[in-house]
Parts: sequence; C-alpha cells; structure tokens
Amino acid sequence: MAYPKFVTIFEAGARDGLQNVKDVIVPTDVRVELIDRLTDCGIPKIEAGSFVSPKWVPQMADTAEVLSRIRRGKDVVYTVLTPNMKGYQQAAENNCEEVIIFAAATESFSQANTNCSIAESLERMKPVADAALAEGRAVRGVVSVVLGCPFEGEVEAERVAEVTRELWKMGCYEVCLGDTIGTGTPVKAQKLIEAVARDVPIEKIALHFHDTYGQSLANILAGLEMGVPTIDAAVAGLGGCPYSPGATGNVATEDVVFMLNGMGIETGVDLDALVDTGWWISEKIGRRPASRVAHAIMSKRKRAA
Repeated sequence: MAYPKFVTIFEAGARDGLQNVKDVIVPTDVRVELIDRLTDCGIPKIEAGSFVSPKWVPQMADTAEVLSRIRRGKDVVYTVLTPNMKGYQQAAENNCEEVIIFAAATESFSQANTNCSIAESLERMKPVADAALAEGRAVRGVVSVVLGCPFEGEVEAERVAEVTRELWKMGCYEVCLGDTIGTGTPVKAQKLIEAVARDVPIEKIALHFHDTYGQSLANILAGLEMGVPTIDAAVAGLGGCPYSPGATGNVATEDVVFMLNGMGIETGVDLDALVDTGWWISEKIGRRPASRVAHAIMSKRKRAA
C-alpha cells in the first residue's frame, strides 16, 4: 500500500483548540509562547488565530498582537481564519501569508455557525479569496460537518463534494475536510474522499478529524491509504464544537505523529518536544492532555527517572 512518504502536520491547537476554552480568557503571553513552542517542535503549518468578532469568539480578540509578537520560524507558515473581507483586511495588515476560508456541508450548521446559507457563505468567501490571491497570499478552504451534523445527522458525500468544488474553483490551494462532531468511520471517510477527489486532486486534500467517538486515527489511516498528505491536529487534543454538546477536541497531534513515526512516514516533528508542549499548555488552561501518547510517554519518563 502506497502511503505518503511525508505527511504535513497542520497544527490547529492555537486557534481551533484554544477558542473553545471556557471560563477563562487565555492570556496573550500564553498564546504567543504556545505558537513559539510549536515552531520549535518542527511543525510546518500553524493556525495562529482568527480575525472574527470578539463578541462571538473572545479568545481570538488578541490575534493581531499575537501575530506581532510570535517568533516566526524559517519555512513555517502561520495562517489565520478570515470569515469576511473585514477579517481579511486585518490579516493583510498583520502580514499574514495565508488565510483560511470556510463553509459548512449542511444548511443547518451553516445557519448556526455563520447565520447564513451555504450559498451566502460561499458568496462571502469569494471576495476574500480573490483579494488574497491578487495580493499573493495563499488560500486554504475548509468544509465543516463533512461526516455528520449535530442538526441533520449523517451527511451525504456528494453534498460535501459540491461545497469543496466551489472552494477549489475559488483558487484554494488545498481543501480540508472537517469531521466537526467526530462521528465519521473509516469506510465513510474513504467514500467521502473518493467523492471529493473527483474534482480536487488527492494531494490537495487535507483531513481534520475530531475524536469524539475515538475514530480519528482510524479515519486518518483510511485517508493515508488513499494518499492524503496533510493532516490537521491539535496539540494535547485541544478543541471542541460549540454547536455540538459533548463533542471533544481535535485528534491530538502527539497521537498522529506517534502513529506516523511507527509507519515510517516522515513529518519533521520532534515528538518529545511536542509532548512537553502539550503538557505545558494543558497546565496553563487547567486540564490534562487528551493525548494518550502524551500520557504514555510521561509515564515512561517517570519510571525511567
């Protein structure tokens, strides 16, 4: 079976992970240090924040300051979520080299997440993509609830393919498939990838799986078997979904890297440093890492000591 020889890790913890922290606003210093630590781990792509209304996502209110203070690593891409032209203008003012645009695969989730229909959300995204491309910035497209919706249940692959097709036509260099509520299973994931790959080359597809039902690694393996080369993950398994009660965080980056290492697939990521970073940020926000690899490695270290 021809797995990719190298897999790009797209680290979502500093944005998708931290934005769902409840009860306390994560200090700017902590966000900056998290990104710097992830840079030192060898992560090639880091989602540094988002330019959205602080009213709706207060954790991301200081994204501009974070971007001004992080220590930018050589060959590391720092990207931000931009839901509209106002967000894009802020990204441009803060020297962002890549932006993310997004849409949902179901009408119900689109209304809950962006207060508009899928068609309207795509209309909002197009001028963002046009402006970014005209100014030399890369554009990444993300589709949410691709394998299950908290309001509509199972989602047909063709519905997802219709949305990814539109994002691809806008000029996105990559389209990321997000299992926002974590209900996907391997065969369903492969059928989804097959449908999307009719329009988007397999090497331009990324996977973003939440681990609510413990299926993320199995689903990622199913994607790797098809040649998908980019995996989204969040250090310590940070994250969640505000519109899906009980949905847990993203698949833990530590768990993904450990699996890939064991398969002989290169990532360029320092697993030990990543485990340290996961424990560090978990302590800062008052929780324990969701990564089983992180717990196993820490236990091994304690026994060795």
